[in-house]
Amino acid sequence: MKMFIVALLAISVLPAQNKPIVWTESEKPIADGIEGLRAVPDAERGAVTKRLAVEIRKLPASDHKLNLAHSLANLSTEGDFGIESLQQAGETLAASLREQEAASKGGGMPEDPYVTLAQLIRYEHVRLPVESPPLRAAMTRLESEEQRRQKADFTLTDLKGREWHLGALRGKVVLVNFWATWCPPCREEMPDLDALYRRFSDQGLVVLAISDEDLPTVQTFLAAKAISYPILLDPGRKVNETMAVNSIPKTFVYDRTGKLVAQAIDMRTRRQFLEMLGKAGLK
Repeated sequence: MKMFIVALLAISVLPAQNKPIVWTESEKPIADGIEGLRAVPDAERGAVTKRLAVEIRKLPASDHKLNLAHSLANLSTEGDFGIESLQQAGETLAASLREQEAASKGGGMPEDPYVTLAQLIRYEHVRLPVESPPLRAAMTRLESEEQRRQKADFTLTDLKGREWHLGALRGKVVLVNFWATWCPPCREEMPDLDALYRRFSDQGLVVLAISDEDLPTVQTFLAAKAISYPILLDPGRKVNETMAVNSIPKTFVYDRTGKLVAQAIDMRTRRQFLEMLGKAGLK
């Protein structure tokens, strides 16, 4: 998802020119499986992800294959489905990229799949060598974005009119969450995030949930929700840009000294949020 955060959170099985793909007989069941992955029960989703990854690897090299591998890798990070499903998705994406590099002799390769693969390696602990120049460049980009987030400071106003200044929150553990009302993974993680806010707020946890949508849209959505943590608005997307947020949900945790200690590239479960907060000293 670039620009207005549209592509990395929804399945994108369309090429750049936005023309429908005509799937082959062997590709169509895989595409359908990826499209329906969010409806798979959590207890089964890891196994289904692994199966789809293996089926993609059996396909002949093509743009379609890379598209399927990239879509699956994006969806594999939406929650806590086990390192093995992440590993399989990462290996499939890496293999598809190698095949396309060979076919194109390295020219004209898209950047986004390499960034996705780099995120799997850096943030999801997928074990893969960083060999190709495009993948090394993607890793360098992630490191640069982390430096920007460490230095970042901002002031935004919440729905109640209160201003929040990140730099003034030293001494607190600060969890910054980027979300939107239209984003299914964002909506899914909100109850767990709210439960943790209620649990740890008296220990110094501050949650700042940032949306780039307009006030009426956010207010209408939250009217039916029991969310107790502050919701901040970033209508000009200046903070999104400062924090190098080009897909959502994204979550960053700063410890009491202001050090960035944990990052999440996608939806997190309560257990995963607890792991992140533990790096800032909250148990």
